[in-house]
Amino acid sequence: MEINLEIQNLKCGGCAHTIIDKLSNIENIRNVTINNKTHTVSFSYENDKALLEAKQLLHKIGYPTVGEKNALTTKAKSFVSCAIGRMNSQSTK
Repeated sequence: MEINLEIQNLKCGGCAHTIIDKLSNIENIRNVTINNKTHTVSFSYENDKALLEAKQLLHKIGYPTVGEKNALTTKAKSFVSCAIGRMNSQSTK
């Protein structure tokens, strides 16, 4: 199955790199793509458990889906995830 989720706090390529890296490590999640302009993440998933795990992970690293609570601590997590994504994307170039 395919899903397209609108997420909060998505700012740049660093964010995208972190999200792709983290979601790609979940079993039964494939083909993760990010659209920074529409603030969306898309991926294929095999079952509801994988989808739930992906949504929970997104929230944990600072990118809750639209409609979820987006507390200051969640926003702060997104800045950390973004910085890590920027550093990791630089090391792969």
